[in-house]
Amino acid sequence: MDALPILLLTGFIVGILGTLIGAGGGFILVPVLLFAHPELKPEIITAISMAIVAANAISGSFAYAREKRIDYKAGSQFALFTLPGSVIGALITSYISQHIFNTLFGLLLILMGIYLTIKKEPVPISHLVAKPGPGWKQHTLTDKSGQNYNYTYNQYIGMAISVAVGFISPILGIGGGIIHVPVIVHYLNFPVHVATATSHFILAIMSSVTVIVHLVTGNYSDPAIQHLVIFLAIGAITGAQLGAWVSHKIKGSFIIKALAISLTLVGIRILLKT
Repeated sequence: MDALPILLLTGFIVGILGTLIGAGGGFILVPVLLFAHPELKPEIITAISMAIVAANAISGSFAYAREKRIDYKAGSQFALFTLPGSVIGALITSYISQHIFNTLFGLLLILMGIYLTIKKEPVPISHLVAKPGPGWKQHTLTDKSGQNYNYTYNQYIGMAISVAVGFISPILGIGGGIIHVPVIVHYLNFPVHVATATSHFILAIMSSVTVIVHLVTGNYSDPAIQHLVIFLAIGAITGAQLGAWVSHKIKGSFIIKALAISLTLVGIRILLKT
């Protein structure tokens, strides 16, 4: 995997898929690193993955900003609540054994895949909540193409989930979008395309903080690790632009199904290897 073309191609694929579904791409990259570099410790794998997630999320967020599909108010609020957990999670990765890391990661992916497969499409509630109570927010967003999105969400649920996502993401190196997108869609009633864009914006903030923590703790000090990060990031930044462009041409239901299948297959493969 260390050959330059392979690194660039891997990063490019991670960037496309991660941006397409708003998950950052960590759920793809971590299994690749586990298979290609089994000698790496969990904290190094998560450090590499979070660096690529940050590059992907920042690049994808700029693309989604041009499409005007980011809910900045909700995204900024939820991102703020991910930060305490992301710092703590990044600091404790060195205390997790390889076996536990692989098992937890595999089980998480399978459970999320099954949930998305059996979960019915969310019922839009913007028209059901005429007078939202405490914590409920109504929002209207119009994207670049003129598509209007009207939705109502509970900010308290979003805050609570964001705290948990902030803690889990740096431990497993997945970025959090793989959890955030289903929650934002099914429990906060965001339209899928707004959810993926907003999730990417949240990832850009959260993952950048996590990368800073890994820098301080010295997880990027090895030149070989720096080589992996730099060229994977170059590929991811390019792929993110293509992923954002493709996303608005694909139905939201297809994005969710693709996410569910990917999660389940990768999770099974990791557990079998473990």
